[in-house]
Amino acid sequence: MRQVRYNVAMSLDGYIAGPAGEYDWIPMDPEIDFGAIFARFDTVLMGRRTLEVSLRQGGGGMPGMRPYVFSRTLRVADHPSVTIVAEGAAAVVADLRRQDGKDIWLMGGGELFRSLLEAGQVDGVDVALVPVLLGRGTPALPRTDLRTTLTLTGSRTYAKTGIVSLQYERAVLSCL
Repeated sequence: MRQVRYNVAMSLDGYIAGPAGEYDWIPMDPEIDFGAIFARFDTVLMGRRTLEVSLRQGGGGMPGMRPYVFSRTLRVADHPSVTIVAEGAAAVVADLRRQDGKDIWLMGGGELFRSLLEAGQVDGVDVALVPVLLGRGTPALPRTDLRTTLTLTGSRTYAKTGIVSLQYERAVLSCL
């Protein structure tokens, strides 16, 4: 089964975007192999705000990826190049996971991350921890009552920018 990976850059104080949705605080580290990251995925999931910020900042699509945008307000006619999902996010993602293909990139939207995590549809969290304190913005994980245990499966520090890349799998807890 395909995995859903929440793959994001996050400030040291836990934000994935600044107060206006900006991500200009994320340095482009030449050591990070973005091609290898993108090659792992063929489907990308995002919320409305992530799509809107991307479009405002000149984002043109992601070649080779099927984009799904989860929104109750966007109109399909206004965004013909993406699949808009208005209801049943967890069921849509569960169906995508059963299809053949590469892993699924949950790219943006703390609210979307929270809802899919609560529905058991997130397998891993890959965070590029950026050494900046934003003070406010979009949290990586909005408030939830769900406690999720993660297991560290990999890490790397990028000396030039100070970014620390952390890879976690959702732990499977069992009763003895």
